[in-house]
Amino acid sequence: MSNAVEEEIVEGDHREISVAEFFEKNKHLLGFENAQKSIITVVKEAVDNSLDACEEDEILPEIHVLIDEIADKKCRIEIRDNAIGLDRETIPKVFGKLLYGSKFHKLQQSRGQQGIGISASAMYAQLTTGEPVTVYSKQKGRPCHKFVVRIDTEKNEPEIIKDEVIDADSNEFPGDKDYYFDHGTTIEMDIEAKYTRGHHSVYNYLKHTAIMNPYARVVLREPDGNKVEFPRVSRELPPAPKEIKPHPHGVELGVLMRMIENSNARTISSFLQNEFTRVGRTSADEICDEAGIDTGRRPNTLEKDEIEQLLKAAQRVKLQSPPTNCLSPIGEELILKGLKKELNPEFSTAITRKPTVYKGNPFQIEVGLAWGGDIKEEGSYNELRFANKVPLLYKKSACVTTKAVEEVSWNRYNISQTGERPQGPLYVLVHIASVWVPFTSEGKEAVANYDPIRKEMKLALQEAGRKLGRYIGRKERRAIQEKKKRQLTAYAKEMGPAIAQLAGDGDSDQIQEKIEAMVQADYNPEQL
Repeated sequence: MSNAVEEEIVEGDHREISVAEFFEKNKHLLGFENAQKSIITVVKEAVDNSLDACEEDEILPEIHVLIDEIADKKCRIEIRDNAIGLDRETIPKVFGKLLYGSKFHKLQQSRGQQGIGISASAMYAQLTTGEPVTVYSKQKGRPCHKFVVRIDTEKNEPEIIKDEVIDADSNEFPGDKDYYFDHGTTIEMDIEAKYTRGHHSVYNYLKHTAIMNPYARVVLREPDGNKVEFPRVSRELPPAPKEIKPHPHGVELGVLMRMIENSNARTISSFLQNEFTRVGRTSADEICDEAGIDTGRRPNTLEKDEIEQLLKAAQRVKLQSPPTNCLSPIGEELILKGLKKELNPEFSTAITRKPTVYKGNPFQIEVGLAWGGDIKEEGSYNELRFANKVPLLYKKSACVTTKAVEEVSWNRYNISQTGERPQGPLYVLVHIASVWVPFTSEGKEAVANYDPIRKEMKLALQEAGRKLGRYIGRKERRAIQEKKKRQLTAYAKEMGPAIAQLAGDGDSDQIQEKIEAMVQADYNPEQL
């Protein structure tokens, strides 16, 4: 066989594939593993987007999730929010193009990061039912836009089937009028799904979301028509995160090379100052001196080995940590409100640690503990895991939060422990807020087990554990005192006549009253 024929065959066996094609064949990587999990993934991606959109414009979130069973293992999902809505030009790309989004390139805390979520949900609907996604977007004072969009998976481009302006009060607008807003976005899609209750369920995901977002009102209408409301208990939104520039300690060689290639800076010194946070003129000069490179040299003249020297020098030079206003923690007060609202515990406590940095990326850890009350004692504890306020329901054992919980000696805090896990009527909430959460997979189901993150979580859990331990200790001492009080009061009935007889004089009833008064005076619960 000639070389020309061989080359033609090799070329014929190879072709470029789009990211949409790849995930279409590997949908399990995005959380679409089965009918039960897929419905949670679809709802999760839409709700996350709605919460982010509302918070960005300082709107108290109102989200409705409407689910109808339309066939065996097929459901119609509608998610509606009261955000400001999407403009007409953006809608097709958001829902019809994977890896299109506004968050991937920003160093700023947000629920979504990759630009995959909601477009992947649309792709899943298209793949499993053959139906496109329908989007209604209503901006205040403007007409309602209706789009019907498919994904051309070979090109990873949106295919617009319908683009029209409709009357929001017309019959063309879907579903129940009770769930309308005068502005916001409504998504409608048919998917292969199985609606269930239990830990891995839409209901449980929304309940956990309500705990971490107590300023949101979320309504779920289940397939049987049952309406579940998770009311807001706060009208206070957490502080909005600010976008920051990358920090030299968190940049890798390939990224730095690309930044230099795309930069218009005239000198290396100005490049370092303009492209990075916490690098002023003095720091830029120190980095260049450390690398042995002239500060006035043009960045695009640097060779690869010189760029590597510059990066190593930047990582050796002591710089201020990056600013932490890029984070938006929920805060101790709102965590407590969320726990009390949904769990009604006997005791709860919350800890928000100070922000810290891992590889140039700021992150912050928050924990909450809820004990007793309406929480049933089911043996082992219940764990609530969150990343940027988003519940993580799957892959618990692979998550750093679980590792941190298992490193704490809970028996020190008056909590029984079997092996490495606490026992009793206990919920443990762990939240990581970060500009870039190190998820273990594209499905965003578990956080990677990095030492600095696990250490911060453990310290926060120990601090909260001490508070819970003091409460349980006081409660146990109070119970012991109550038992002693009851015993002594019971003995007083027998001691009164006996003492009166021994004394040969006195009223036994009066002696009994005095003994009971002494017992009562000696017992002061406030001192425990």
